[in-house]
Amino acid sequence: MSQKSVEQAVKDRHIYMTTTPVPKLITQLSIPTIISMLVTGLYNMADTFFVGRISTNATAAVGVVFSLMSMIQALGFFCGQGSGTYVSRRLGADDIREANEMAATGFFLAFGLGVIFSIAGQITVRPLASFLGATPAILEDTIAYMRYILIGAPFMMSQLVVNNQLRFQGSAVYAMGGLVSGAVLNIGLDPLFIFVFKMGVAGAALATILSQLVSFCVLLYGSYQGPNVRIHIKNVRLNGHYLFHIVNGGTPSLFRQGLASITHIILNSTAAALGGEAAIAAMSVVSRVMMLAISALIGFGQGFQPVCAFNYGAGLKARVREAYWFCVRYGTIFLVVMAALCFIFSGNIIAFFRDDPDVIAIGRVALRFQAAVFPLNASVVISNMMMQSMGKGVKASILAAGRNGLFFIPAVLTLTRLFGLTGLEMSQAAADLMTFLLMVPLTRSIVRELGD
Repeated sequence: MSQKSVEQAVKDRHIYMTTTPVPKLITQLSIPTIISMLVTGLYNMADTFFVGRISTNATAAVGVVFSLMSMIQALGFFCGQGSGTYVSRRLGADDIREANEMAATGFFLAFGLGVIFSIAGQITVRPLASFLGATPAILEDTIAYMRYILIGAPFMMSQLVVNNQLRFQGSAVYAMGGLVSGAVLNIGLDPLFIFVFKMGVAGAALATILSQLVSFCVLLYGSYQGPNVRIHIKNVRLNGHYLFHIVNGGTPSLFRQGLASITHIILNSTAAALGGEAAIAAMSVVSRVMMLAISALIGFGQGFQPVCAFNYGAGLKARVREAYWFCVRYGTIFLVVMAALCFIFSGNIIAFFRDDPDVIAIGRVALRFQAAVFPLNASVVISNMMMQSMGKGVKASILAAGRNGLFFIPAVLTLTRLFGLTGLEMSQAAADLMTFLLMVPLTRSIVRELGD
C-alpha cells in the first residue's frame, strides 16, 4: 500500500470511529472479538477435555500450570493494554508519530520480558512447580507441561501485545484472525500429540506453544496491513514518557491477570489440603468453564474499548457514555442467561470434562455458587475496561485488584476456616459480590464526567 493510500485509510478510520452510530460501531467491532474470545475459550476447554481423558492427576497438573500461564498473560496484557490504549487515544487525536513509537515500545518490551521469564523459569522449574501448588503425585506431570509453556513465553507475551494494539486501532478482524488460527490449530494438535504420539500432558503443552507461535506470526503480519500502525524496532523509545503510559494503562491488566495467578496458586494449595487431587481438578474445571462463559462478555467489552479510547481521545464524551451503558445493559442480560444454564446443568458440565464422582461433587457446588452472582460481572468488567481505556489508571487498578486480590484472598482464608471445603467452593462467588460493591462508587464519578 502506498504512503498516500495509508494516509487516506487513516483518515477514513478516524471518520468511521467518531461518526458511526455507537450501537452499530460496537456491534461491528465486537463480533470479531467475541468470536476470538469464544474460540480461545473453547480451545482452553478442549485442552482440559483432552487432558481429562488421561487422568485426574493430569487434569490437576494442567490446573497448576494455569497459574503460570496467567503470569505470562499478565505481563503480555500489561504491555498490550498499556500501549494499546495510548495508541488508540493518540490516533483519536491524529498523533500518528507517538502511536507508532508506542506500538514498537510495547511490543519489544514484552518480548524482552518474555525471554527473561522463560530463562528464569527453566532454571527454577522444580521448586517453581511446588510453589505453584503441585503435590508429589502430580509434580512430574506439572514439570513436563510447564517446560514447554516456558519456551513459548516470549511469543505468548508479544502476541498479546499485537492483538491488543490491533483491537484498539479498530482492526478487530486482523486481531481475530491471529487468535482464531492459533486456537483452531491447538484443538487439532492436542489429540495428535497426546494420544497418537503418546506424549501425555507434555503433548498438550507442545500443542499450546506451537499454536501460540502461529498466532504470533499471523498477528504480526496483520499489523502491517491497511491503516494499522507498523511495528519497527527503530521506533522503540524506552523513555519515561512511554513507560509511564504503559504502566498507567497496563497496571490494571497486570493486577487483574497477575492476581488471578496468585488466586490460582492459593486455590490449588487450599484445594489440595482440603480435598486432594480431586479438589484441584474440580476447581480447575470450574475456572475454565467460567472463563468460557465470560469470554463472550470480554469479547463484547473488547469491541467497546477502542470506541471508548478513540472517542475519548477525540473529545467526544457523549459517545463514550452511550457506549458504556449500551454494553452494561446487554452484557448483564447475556450473563443472566449463562448463569441460569450453569446453575441448572452444573453436574452435567463438570462430568463432561472429568467423569469422576469426587470431582463432580466438588465442582457442581462451586459452579452453582459462581453462577448465583455471575450477572454482576457485566458492569464490573465493562467499568474496568472503560477506566483503563480512558487512562484512569489508579481507579482501574483498584477495581482490577478487587476480585482476585482485595477480596478473594481474605474470603478463601476466612470461609475455608469456617466451612472447610464448602468455604472454598463459595469463596470466588463471595469475591465477585464484594467487587461489584467496590465498582459502584469508583464508576459513579467517571460516568458523571462523561455527562458534562
